[in-house]
Amino acid sequence: MSDLEQALRKAVRGDVAFDVTARALVTMDASNHRRVPLGVVAPRDADDVAAALDVCRTHGVPVVARGGGTSIAGQATGTGVVLDFTRHMNRLVSLDPEARTAVVQPGLVLDRLQQAAAPHGLRFGPDPSTHSRCTLGGMIGNNSCGSHSVAWGTTADSVRELDVITARGARLRLGRGWAGAPEGLRQLVEGELARLRTGFPDLPRRISGYALDALLPERGADVARSFCGSEGTLGVLTQAEVRLVEAPRARALAVLGYGEEGAAAEAAAGLLPFRPLTVEGMAADLVPSAAALPAGGAWLFVETGGQTPGEARARAEAIVRAADAGDAAIVTDPAGQRALWRIREDAAGTATRMPDGSEAWPGWEDCAVPPARLGAYLRDFRALLAAHGLRGTPYGHFGDGCIHVRIDFDLVTDAGVTRYRRFAGELADLVVAHGGSLSGEHGDGLARAELLPRMYGPELVGVFERAKAVWDPDDLLNPGVLVRPAPLDSHLRFSVLPREPVPVAFGYRADGGDFSAAVRRCVGVAKCRTTTVSGPAVMCPSFRATGEEAHSTRGRARLLHEMLAGELVTDGWRSEEVRDALDLCLSCKGCRSDCPVEVDMATYKAEFLHQHYAGRRRPAAHYSMGRLPQWLRWVSRTRTAGLLNALTATRPLARVAKRLAGIAPERTIPRLAREPFTRWWERHRATRRDGDLVILWPDTFTEHLSPSVGRAAVRVLEAAGLRVALPPTLHLKRPPVGDGRTVALDPVSLLRGRGRVCCGLTYVSTGQLDRARAVMRRTLDLMEPVLETAAPVVVLEPSCAAALRTDLPELLHDDPRAARLAARVLTFAETLERHAPHWTPPRVDRPATGQTHCHQHAVLGDGADRRLREAAGLTGDLAGGCCGLAGDFGFARGHFEVSRACAEDQLLPAVRDAPEDAVLLADGFSCRTQLEQLAGARGRHLAEVLAASLEDDDADKEVSP
Repeated sequence: MSDLEQALRKAVRGDVAFDVTARALVTMDASNHRRVPLGVVAPRDADDVAAALDVCRTHGVPVVARGGGTSIAGQATGTGVVLDFTRHMNRLVSLDPEARTAVVQPGLVLDRLQQAAAPHGLRFGPDPSTHSRCTLGGMIGNNSCGSHSVAWGTTADSVRELDVITARGARLRLGRGWAGAPEGLRQLVEGELARLRTGFPDLPRRISGYALDALLPERGADVARSFCGSEGTLGVLTQAEVRLVEAPRARALAVLGYGEEGAAAEAAAGLLPFRPLTVEGMAADLVPSAAALPAGGAWLFVETGGQTPGEARARAEAIVRAADAGDAAIVTDPAGQRALWRIREDAAGTATRMPDGSEAWPGWEDCAVPPARLGAYLRDFRALLAAHGLRGTPYGHFGDGCIHVRIDFDLVTDAGVTRYRRFAGELADLVVAHGGSLSGEHGDGLARAELLPRMYGPELVGVFERAKAVWDPDDLLNPGVLVRPAPLDSHLRFSVLPREPVPVAFGYRADGGDFSAAVRRCVGVAKCRTTTVSGPAVMCPSFRATGEEAHSTRGRARLLHEMLAGELVTDGWRSEEVRDALDLCLSCKGCRSDCPVEVDMATYKAEFLHQHYAGRRRPAAHYSMGRLPQWLRWVSRTRTAGLLNALTATRPLARVAKRLAGIAPERTIPRLAREPFTRWWERHRATRRDGDLVILWPDTFTEHLSPSVGRAAVRVLEAAGLRVALPPTLHLKRPPVGDGRTVALDPVSLLRGRGRVCCGLTYVSTGQLDRARAVMRRTLDLMEPVLETAAPVVVLEPSCAAALRTDLPELLHDDPRAARLAARVLTFAETLERHAPHWTPPRVDRPATGQTHCHQHAVLGDGADRRLREAAGLTGDLAGGCCGLAGDFGFARGHFEVSRACAEDQLLPAVRDAPEDAVLLADGFSCRTQLEQLAGARGRHLAEVLAASLEDDDADKEVSP
């Protein structure tokens, strides 16, 4: 233990961590930059902050304050000690509805303040797109704004008083007036009045530099306001009193369509006299093709408010009439508004991938110009991009003249970095020529501070340096930011990554086969740190269960990044730190769909486990549950299911079996079916010899654990007029290759086939990728006759369907048959919708509850399922999140508490709150098992529900006269 760490542990009551994992998690924020700290301190209160500062000052170690880590300019990284306020100093201290104020600690997430204020009809005005995970301390440090700044201003406009500790331990309460200011600040201001009155551009989004003009006497010497946007360089915030605003009772969203972004930008300023709540702009490159928007190539999202829905809509209609838009729509439905705002909020992530899949980066993320000059600035900006051979898609706060953009810089090669530096200088000059600010929201940090003399001139920057010296004469707080800055191309996070792709098992086709490129997809916007699920979202259940950064998608991506870098995590694929962080990843695949940049941590985990355990002994659960299909086939052949059920029902024997198999002692081992599904199938007399042929996949869970699901699916598919068959057996004869004859699929052989196909899911999820590939290749061999027909492959278990759709073509990327089979895979509902479009399902006419399977949400989609439920009279939406069992995860020793916490996040509350007559839907075997073991409730596959209704209909027909 170093002297510094020892001293901090003695002085601080909070958490002190100097281990590899703690440091690796905070090497980066959401910027292009990376700095490796010495350690991390999570203070419990202001006394801890003061103690930590005292120790660091004694040891000459710099300090960086950090909130949600979503800063885009590198200011939340540092080489000394990082103060993490999210762990302990994260409370809402008080809320006064009468005074419309709240007292908050710096680690409080914005959405928690909004949730507390909402019952009083109040809200905090600024709302960055990261509102579900950014902290109030970070917002004050960066003077954050958000989409509603045209109505409610920046964070500085919402601050009343700040409690701050300086680097030398002085405890100050900052507000209006000089009473709480550090000694020497007033004298500095009074000596520079002329320069402070003339040196700052007049525009709503001027965030760059220090806001020293707020200290002018005509502005009330507002020290608290001046502190906002200082990026942790002047003092450490420990508490803040903030203003709240009245939230409109009703809102309407006018969506205005324009031919291109320049026209939208020029129109934005003209809408400000209507006093809208937002004037946001986006171009087509960032909008999903399925989004229901007015015609156009760019759009303004203009939100209006009112006391009643009618008043809000009337204001939106007035804006539509006044706007020179090619097309327009007004959205009053709250769900429709949320869907559109999600597109806007996800842009910080989606913009990191160009339409052709190439990478794009922040760095020049949020310059701002006077709103009236935005159109002209965008034209010049586009010309500058073209001159440098760069691409980017601007979006953002058009009403405030603030533009966000991710640009396809090459930050990996020396030549690319040189071009990045040259472009940054020329763009800074362009912004200044338009009367703008280098930063309009996210601060200067490491990305832009070097260029502040171009905006303010050397004399005013010299005043900034003197102000820094007044507050922090030892340059302890976040050195290299704002004053005496580090070069903008220093500390780039890409420079430490391997220049050549590392050997891996998966194909990573979307990342050019490069695992490093896959890992650097995570740009740190931290949507995975959202603490509450909205709608059907899944990501990230383990973070919501533990609250630990290491258990978030971002945290795991950071550790993988450091593993590849080899500087902090030095043992590569053998790293125990990475292994431990990935251990609580449920492989739910939620990040694949919910992360704006589609980080696929389930695949990265499988890759890591494959590499980590290569040539080594694995955990017992990998042999027991990871090879489940192999064991269950053996049980089926020996017909010992009854014996095993009896043995596992005997507690002492079950206890021993669970210990040997690495199964959590809290779990009950599921009972095996006495008759596997394919054995029932051999006895089943097919009712149809006509209709479209569909191949029903006998997955391991349906085959051995839930054959009732397979039987129900056959009943429904045949009732819908489809001809059902199973995959071929090993002995299906085929004509010789190359004889010129067409290969025919023999339906009789299919009907008799027992099926030895397997998707390889359990092998993939435990990282046994060599075995997975062998299983998949055998499956492709068996499925070749099917692939030469038009028959779809119906997969009842969502996780198996997802494995066939995604893991199969990624692992066997060199086998064209893999992509062909993946394209054939349909869910049960998709099959009925596409191949029996005129069939009417039986009416169930009951409310439904349960949870959409996480793999279905992430990979397959549930649109067809929702439409099928609606047609059957099953009402209500299913919950989001993950059940927490997630294949072998919830059964593995050491995972039970997290598994249960995940179930309590969404699934179990939904079941408890459901009406008594509700149908409990759970298409996945894991979900049904979790419900049975934690809630004593029986979930059913949708096929089972429909089959039961068909039988009821048949019974009614038999007894009717």
